[in-house]
Amino acid sequence: MGAVSDNFDERIEQKIFHAEIVVDTEKVKQETARYKKIPEIVDFRDTDGNNTMKEQIQFNYERIKREIVQIVENEKTRIMNDTELKHLIKEEQK
Repeated sequence: MGAVSDNFDERIEQKIFHAEIVVDTEKVKQETARYKKIPEIVDFRDTDGNNTMKEQIQFNYERIKREIVQIVENEKTRIMNDTELKHLIKEEQK
C-alpha cells in the first residue's frame, strides 16, 4: 500500500493504491553470481595477526586533529605578523 500526490507544488488529497513487487529471483541469482570480490587495499593485522583497524583509525584521527591545530596556529601567527591582516584577529585572541 502506498500514497502519492500529483505535483510537488500543488498539494492534493492522497491517492491510495495497492501494489505487489515481483522479483525475478533467477535474474537476481545470475546477477549476484557475477559479483566480483572487492580487493583488500589495507591489511590492519599486526605481526601477531591482531586486527588493529580501530587503533589505526584513532591514531590517524588524532594526528589529523594535531595537524589542523598546528595549521590554524601557523595561520594566526602569519596573520598577526602581517600589518595589513592583523586587524582580522580580535584582540582577545592575540
